[in-house]
Amino acid sequence: MNIVMFTNTYTPHVGGVARSVEAFAASYRSRGHRVLVVAPEFPDMPENEADVVRVPAIQNFNGSDFSVVLPVSGLLTEVLDDFQPDIIHSHHPYLLGVTALRVARFRHLPLVFTHHTRYEDYTHYVPGNAPMLRRFIIEVAVRYSNLADQVFAPSESIADLLRERGVESEIEVVPTGVDLDQFREGDGMDFRTRSGIPADAFVTGHLGRLAPEKNIEFLSESIAAFLQADSRAHCLIAGVGPAEQTLREVFERQGLTARLHFAGLLKQPQLSDSLHAMDVFAFASRSETQGMVLTEAMAAGVPVVALDAPGAREVVRDGINGRLLMHESVSEFADALRWVAQQPEAQRLELRQAAYRTAESFSMENMAERALSCYARMHAQTSADQAAQDQNWHQLLNLVKVEWEILKGIGSATESALVERDEPK
Repeated sequence: MNIVMFTNTYTPHVGGVARSVEAFAASYRSRGHRVLVVAPEFPDMPENEADVVRVPAIQNFNGSDFSVVLPVSGLLTEVLDDFQPDIIHSHHPYLLGVTALRVARFRHLPLVFTHHTRYEDYTHYVPGNAPMLRRFIIEVAVRYSNLADQVFAPSESIADLLRERGVESEIEVVPTGVDLDQFREGDGMDFRTRSGIPADAFVTGHLGRLAPEKNIEFLSESIAAFLQADSRAHCLIAGVGPAEQTLREVFERQGLTARLHFAGLLKQPQLSDSLHAMDVFAFASRSETQGMVLTEAMAAGVPVVALDAPGAREVVRDGINGRLLMHESVSEFADALRWVAQQPEAQRLELRQAAYRTAESFSMENMAERALSCYARMHAQTSADQAAQDQNWHQLLNLVKVEWEILKGIGSATESALVERDEPK
């Protein structure tokens, strides 16, 4: 099949959606499918990318590290005519997501939408952040989902949430899989040496984009509390982002700067090496839709301590492959890290083995096959429908129809946001 993916974030941007698109595209290509990625321009993006179309974009929107694309589907016509897509897969409900919807309707192709993000948790990047804006964003995502032929939810928790919010399109749970071969091996001791971490230290680690929506301040306070109680403990942070300074300030206030180690932005094989340098992975985000970084840590045999939230609750089994905490309490989180550190070696080995078994169940191979099965079903149905239609006339009608649906959806979302009601779930 020929698959087109529309995404507002892509390499070299660091984030879950960009990594998900990259991972699925690579897996599909390895199985003989063609994949075209339509994405924004980013600073320092790779040169001579194969099967990637870059769209002009506004950089560093509102002080963030995001690019805001300029959705101009007309620029893609010639490329898409040459590519002859079978499936359109959108990874956002806005900007290039709107372009994806127009392209799918005009060409009478199935539209798949992955609801990667709880978009209402990111309204702090938009001026005028308010409850009304949160309601508007939720309504837009729901209406977009109902225009899609198939919705992929990254976890059961998000699938349930989408149904509760009124999504009626068919929903399939398709998390981003983990490449077991990439993370199974790593030189943790060499990474410790290069990072100035003692070989016998107990290392609490975190990997990911350092941003306010990731609950970084709580995470840093919890890890610092654990370090205060265990003199042999160190903290390793792999990632960059606007909340890095917050993390540094917490450790500085508590006199722990010497035991805080920043690895910056990592790529393979250093990424895997950093995970193998950790004894436990700490994760406090409540804004996730799936536990991608958690399964990567577990693929390296690292148990996880996390707050109970969508994504984490599907991956972490309390007392089996880590600790899953019901309450956002600094003392409880620090105690959970201490619990892992104090386990006898035999029990810590059991935690590591259980973590790896969990990662196996989320393998990229399994998730890619699940997604491709949905693609094949939709493509077969679309092909059957097209045989009975005059293509040119149908394309013209669909172009008019989709423009109306987009306008109607925006209008309905605005109206719903203005209606006084309880804060959305």
